[in-house]
Amino acid sequence: MRTLHTGVSRGTETLVFQGRVPESQWSAMRAPFQDGDFPAPVKYGYLNVGVVEAGADELIGKVVFCLYPHQTRYVVPADAVTVIPDGVPAARAVLAGTVETAVNAVWDAAPQIGDRITVIGGGMVGASVAAVLAGLPATDVELVDVDASREDLAASLNISFAQPDAARGDRDLIIHASATEAGLGRGLELLRAEGTLVELSWFGDRRIAVPLGENFHSRRLTIRSSQVGGIAPARHRGYAARLQVALDLLQDPRFDALITGHSDFDDLPQVLPRLADGTLKALCHVIDHPI
Repeated sequence: MRTLHTGVSRGTETLVFQGRVPESQWSAMRAPFQDGDFPAPVKYGYLNVGVVEAGADELIGKVVFCLYPHQTRYVVPADAVTVIPDGVPAARAVLAGTVETAVNAVWDAAPQIGDRITVIGGGMVGASVAAVLAGLPATDVELVDVDASREDLAASLNISFAQPDAARGDRDLIIHASATEAGLGRGLELLRAEGTLVELSWFGDRRIAVPLGENFHSRRLTIRSSQVGGIAPARHRGYAARLQVALDLLQDPRFDALITGHSDFDDLPQVLPRLADGTLKALCHVIDHPI
């Protein structure tokens, strides 16, 4: 494999970069082709798009997606790569792993046509979920974020936007992806009676308070988790089929709104600290590898 582009999965990769993966999760959080062990040093990442230069005849010359870290060339089994559809540009295809997370979240949430759905947290994962939900007919999708600049992102996805205080209530579903205690609490406030909040945030080693008093019991609210590592058995789908769904969705050019910058591979040692401390604002930051 010769890598064309990799994507920095900002939330998870910056937690790894900062050494904030809890010891209890060291095994669960291993990337498929990770080298080294937590907390460090590790070679970590899972959004890789490249060209097959040697191997199975039917794959040579194909542009493929692989759950591989940021590396210019590598060797993997043929069944570890998925051919990218012709209608998906290589740089956009680095979103496949995150859109796959979004597909899993939507499967877990099980929205209905006409539902009122709020996505809290307009980061890479939240925006991917919002983009997937925006294609559901007659569905009212609102993106909520403290950052007012996310309104432009919502407009690009053809959905509405609000800051937390102005978000609409009486919602059927909340998808929470802000990784903040305040976002989770606000999500529960916005639900209708017997509504469901799907928790997508990865909090790492942080403990948070969940407001289970107030209206939680009287309104019979539900909180459920969704994590890309597992597929609900009721879906009767495997991981390869889920990834193919994500790649098919990426033929929609609206997903380009999630790519907010590019850097060269040689600059990665300077890019990751800036993503981690927030001085480099980004959703998906694409790393371009040497030709």
